[in-house]
Amino acid sequence: MPLSPALDPHVRIARPSRDLAAAERFWVGGVGLDVLWRSTADGPGEHDLLMVGLPGAGWHLELVGGERLAADPTPTAEDLLVLYLDGPVDDELVRELERAGGTRVSAGPYWDRWGVTVADPDGYRLVLSTRGWSND
Repeated sequence: MPLSPALDPHVRIARPSRDLAAAERFWVGGVGLDVLWRSTADGPGEHDLLMVGLPGAGWHLELVGGERLAADPTPTAEDLLVLYLDGPVDDELVRELERAGGTRVSAGPYWDRWGVTVADPDGYRLVLSTRGWSND
């Protein structure tokens, strides 16, 4: 049976991180997300976890790290997390992201026209889009 809009599933975006402390500085200190969950590996096959997001939102970002990391981060130019702001990107927010370990990068003509792209400490790209979005 296909998914139904009535289900309203929660979305988890999971990715590896070389340095969870650096990732937290970027996503929490820079972007302004909240730490929703944190745990430290304490057994075989377990990982350190940092889950960040906005309370009550239908999504969260899970960052997996620690000594037992199964895969190194391997972001590509197409690995984009886009936040549709429906308005201008605050220059101070971009400066804060850079102070928090991010690097402003180009994501190509389309995204450069419609927002600002910042790579997180692991190289994954966050696009702050000036456009709005609705699935309606």
